[in-house]
Amino acid sequence: MATLCRPAVSVPEYVITMEETLELARSRHADHPQLPLALRLIENTGVRTRHIVQPIEETLKHPGFEDRNRVYGNEAKARVPAVVQRALDDAELLTTDIDVIIYVSCTGFMMPSLTAWLINAMDFRSDTRQIPIAQLGCAAGGAAVNRAHDFCSAYPEANALIVACEFCSLCYQPTDLGVGSLLCNGLFGDGIAAAVVRGKGGTGIKLERNASYLIPKTEDWIMYDVRATGFHFLLDKRVPATMEPLAPALHNLARQHGWNASDLDFYIIHAGGPRILDDLSKFLEVPPEAFRFSRATLTEYGNIASAVVLDALRRLFDEGGAEHASRGMLAGFGPGITAEMSLGRWSNGNNTDTETT
Repeated sequence: MATLCRPAVSVPEYVITMEETLELARSRHADHPQLPLALRLIENTGVRTRHIVQPIEETLKHPGFEDRNRVYGNEAKARVPAVVQRALDDAELLTTDIDVIIYVSCTGFMMPSLTAWLINAMDFRSDTRQIPIAQLGCAAGGAAVNRAHDFCSAYPEANALIVACEFCSLCYQPTDLGVGSLLCNGLFGDGIAAAVVRGKGGTGIKLERNASYLIPKTEDWIMYDVRATGFHFLLDKRVPATMEPLAPALHNLARQHGWNASDLDFYIIHAGGPRILDDLSKFLEVPPEAFRFSRATLTEYGNIASAVVLDALRRLFDEGGAEHASRGMLAGFGPGITAEMSLGRWSNGNNTDTETT
């Protein structure tokens, strides 16, 4: 079975704290009729620090979509290769060992995808497959894991590279003054993550089953309004309550595998906000401590979109990993409303097969 190895994660050097975010909101929107509500919502996110790809003075400007997208491409090319190399090193592979690159990002646009540039710049093989995913938002991290699992199931000797590059700060829109937009200005951060899924060998999560689920008639709850000024993020106030209809899908996936979603050994969950994690803890009937890796990502980096699940997994590795053959779940949530879910057992790197029930 394919194994999801240790992710490499990098965040930009510019930092903005919760206190600085609140002060910016007060000074820039002093006459906003719902400012007290927005400030309270930002404080309730629990996000203490976020990292951004430009100094805050530059982030708050809007030079136009063309300039911002140019920054996206330049910064991705400058920052992604080092993260990819660390992920390859951790998986004990070379670029020539990779058969497919799955690139996920929703905060900028390039064509050809960054995958083509990486193949040339880092000497991947010319026959390396490319799977760029641009429109699954925060769910794309989980989707990338699942598509890598699918690929390695079809080609058992193959290895897949996942790359998530999110510069959410480049989507800041100074004219968007709804409470949801002000909240997002204090929630999202920038980050890059990469991980290898090995068809054979490797230490990490040995992937066993994956699934997707979409809540019907919710496609306009999380979305972009694409205008001349770029991507305008729209967030419906009903989004925080989506764990109640999504939790049954997680339970069903585990049940199909002969497992109980309430009784697993580790959970790697997208941290969209504290309400998401609190509700999922309730509806999965697991203690809040089960999501400690996701909460740490949210506190230290904010919501870094598709990179969240990879950073949460990195924190499990940093803690020493899990016991061999222990059971776990990984899940990302995003536009659609979509859930991308997977189950697997921890493998310490030996070649001993484990039971699937």
